[in-house]
Amino acid sequence: MFCSTIIPTINRPTLSRAVCNVLDQQFNRAGFEVIVVNDSGQPLPDMDWQHSEQVQVLNTNHRERSVARNTGAAIAQGKYLHFLDDDDALLPGALAAFWSLHEAVGVDWLYGSYQTVDNDGRLIEEIHPGLTGNIFALLVAGEGIPLQASLINTRKFHAVGCFDPNLSACEDRDLGRRVALTSSVAHTEAVVASIRIGRQGSTTNWESLADEDRKGREKALGRKEANSRLSASAMSSYVRGRVCRAYFASAVWNMKRQNVLVGTSRALAGVRLVSWFPLSSGFWRGLRTRINQAAERINVS
Repeated sequence: MFCSTIIPTINRPTLSRAVCNVLDQQFNRAGFEVIVVNDSGQPLPDMDWQHSEQVQVLNTNHRERSVARNTGAAIAQGKYLHFLDDDDALLPGALAAFWSLHEAVGVDWLYGSYQTVDNDGRLIEEIHPGLTGNIFALLVAGEGIPLQASLINTRKFHAVGCFDPNLSACEDRDLGRRVALTSSVAHTEAVVASIRIGRQGSTTNWESLADEDRKGREKALGRKEANSRLSASAMSSYVRGRVCRAYFASAVWNMKRQNVLVGTSRALAGVRLVSWFPLSSGFWRGLRTRINQAAERINVS
């Protein structure tokens, strides 16, 4: 089977649309399935799509998104996992575009272009990131690729430890960093997903967003492969500045908590990464860019 789409839900009215957008894909090159994980604590009302042979429904009970997604992934049969929120949509032709990309490159993380919409479904922006290869530095620096527009290799997902249930927000960013630490990404220009953005109707704890993102970033910076991976992927002066800021911010944060050894290590790593890049204005622009300023650009629903 090529792909398993996992949809955690609290039974929002948009659930049926999310499921049917996947089932309606004109894709017959390989099998795909939909796993709906009902975390609402109440039975889902009977709907036609529940009787499809391609759909499984699991039940968790207010365990939150990470546990619900991990539960779905535990029974998934697809080579790739697709995590779709119940208020977002997979667009027509998405699976075919992903299949073509997989046939061409076959990396652990495939993703496509995507559109963002408001609560009324009006188009806000169409985004074509075009990022490929080693993007670990960008993810540490605060950027992100929506999982709604991504396929993650199932074995890689389990190898990196799945979603962290201890994070109440930014669990998708945390997973992305752990995958990108040892894997490359490939991009298709096809617009594969429609993602709702905004706080209205969101289940995210927005007040904890920055702190939770910091926890994930600290985990990433603490990995032994991080320094070499960051150095290899922070090729432009601007990205190098942003990564240095992440290191220095981590150093200050750890020093304030009396984690002297960790703080010193982070500061030294940041200094080593500086190299000749301060000669460029792009480096200083990146160094001044707040790490979390792009957090709300990526959907957190």
